[in-house]
Amino acid sequence: MDKKKLLWVDDEIDLLRSHIIFLSEKGYEVDTAMNGSDAIAAVKEKSYDLIFLDEMMAGMGGLETLAQIKDINQNIPVVMITKSEEETLMNDAIGGRISDYLTKPVNPSQVLLVCKKILEGKKISGQYAAKDYLQDFNEISRALSTNPDFAEWIDLYLKLVNWEIELDTHPEIGLHQTLNDQKKEANKEFSKFVEKNYRGWINSLGDAYTPTLTTEITEKYVLKHLKNEGTSVFYFVLDCLRMDQWMVLEKHLRDLFKIEKEYYYGILPTSTPYARNALFSGLFPSEIEKYYPDLWSGKDDDENSMNKYEKELLQLLLDRKRIKLRNDLKYIKIIDPEVGRNFEQNILSYKNNHFTAIVVNFLDMIAHGRSDSDILKEIAPDEPAYRSLTNSWFMHSSLLGTLKSIAKMDKVKIVITTDHGSIRSLRGAKVLGDREASTNLRFKYGRNLKVDDKHAVYIKNAQDYKLPKRGVTINYIIAKEDYYFVYPTDYHKYLSHYKDTFQHGGISLEEMILPVITMEPK
Repeated sequence: MDKKKLLWVDDEIDLLRSHIIFLSEKGYEVDTAMNGSDAIAAVKEKSYDLIFLDEMMAGMGGLETLAQIKDINQNIPVVMITKSEEETLMNDAIGGRISDYLTKPVNPSQVLLVCKKILEGKKISGQYAAKDYLQDFNEISRALSTNPDFAEWIDLYLKLVNWEIELDTHPEIGLHQTLNDQKKEANKEFSKFVEKNYRGWINSLGDAYTPTLTTEITEKYVLKHLKNEGTSVFYFVLDCLRMDQWMVLEKHLRDLFKIEKEYYYGILPTSTPYARNALFSGLFPSEIEKYYPDLWSGKDDDENSMNKYEKELLQLLLDRKRIKLRNDLKYIKIIDPEVGRNFEQNILSYKNNHFTAIVVNFLDMIAHGRSDSDILKEIAPDEPAYRSLTNSWFMHSSLLGTLKSIAKMDKVKIVITTDHGSIRSLRGAKVLGDREASTNLRFKYGRNLKVDDKHAVYIKNAQDYKLPKRGVTINYIIAKEDYYFVYPTDYHKYLSHYKDTFQHGGISLEEMILPVITMEPK
């Protein structure tokens, strides 16, 4: 391996011979210069990995030398060496003109630490990340074999997601495939766990052995804030938000808000018409159909027809809980950038509104759009790139602008959650059924549906899962793990077409374990 090349610029360089010998013994190649002019000439002639630059030198000073070095090559890391810890120099370091600074007198260990941090920091942190993950890999594998309960599953999933985010910064250590394989095994066990326990959960809400479910979220996390005198509550539902995506978004909000996070389990199927209606109404789909039949209509694969009464369902929940608002409930659905920008520009007009509910559809549009767009597939070919795409959207979104504006308001609470996540579907499951069956890829209902029970949960009686009963002969199937449904007709064509698309509606950690976040401005 080539030695890293350093340039040390100081008008008293002879006094630093012991440091230079020390660095040479540690494997660095060190050149020296006694003034700014010689340093600039050296940088023009040779490529350096790191420069140590004295701030106070006769003739051309350190800051002037720095400016000319950056003109030649702005990417060379420069460590300024100074006699005083002036705040402006610290600000320069933080601002990025210099990579770090040291205060005279410097000692060898300080110098070596800076070299390692700047030149080998990523490599060293990658080595430690690999070591730590492989240790956690064994712990996660052991935990998967001990029949985790619902809370332990949340902890396991959080651990896997944290490692996904960590390994995104260290692609060079090549552990993503190992992590993907472990997550695949986790989803296999999680699907068995949900299939075994779900019917018990939906019939014993509030029990110590039952996770918080979709139907409880609005009452448990949102309505309580409406009782605080003078508080304005903003309730954001980010359609199709996964845990890893939230972690990407959160880093942009930490400086603005105090953030509290909890987690819940999404209802089945993890599809917008079922999950979001349940979220706003506080009722399971079969209960909505029973009590408010006029508000449960349309086709399951048509979100616009199935979710057009969200505001009404939310108002009915408020009425049932006897919550009187200071003014009318405001409901906004952001389905395109123009609506989002208008909401951002007019956010101050909502400052005194008691309760504002906002649905943001963009992440769902990315997930579905990627299925049909070669450009999006090229931009986001895998999970790390998908997270990167989420980050890029949020950084430049009207949503972030809106949240920044709310952060300047007094007496506000923000609750952010989602109705379901999504999973990268990689394996096809052959399904038989009549032509009238619904078209969804991760769940279906219809007559005489048949599928291998290794790939899906078969629901003969819809009421067992608190789903709408659509007829005596109608049954449901819900995909497990990363399977998606394909009919035998043109099987290979559609198997290929839908492979490696982000879908929702089924049973997986990504679709079912969801964040609910409460924030208030700092």
